[in-house]
Amino acid sequence: TIGLLGAGIGIAIVFAALINGVSRNPSLKNQLFQYCILGMALSEATGLFCLMVSFILMFT
Repeated sequence: TIGLLGAGIGIAIVFAALINGVSRNPSLKNQLFQYCILGMALSEATGLFCLMVSFILMFT
């Protein structure tokens, strides 16, 4: 669905920001990775919510 496409793009943007941040300041790698995991989890949660809503609409 379109919601999962948005979640995929969001995860790609978060991962690109992680690579950019680590290349600028390698000493903050662990802290940036924690923020990256949080951002990916939030993006994936919205994607899963869209998938759940689409299944509810499809089967009811």
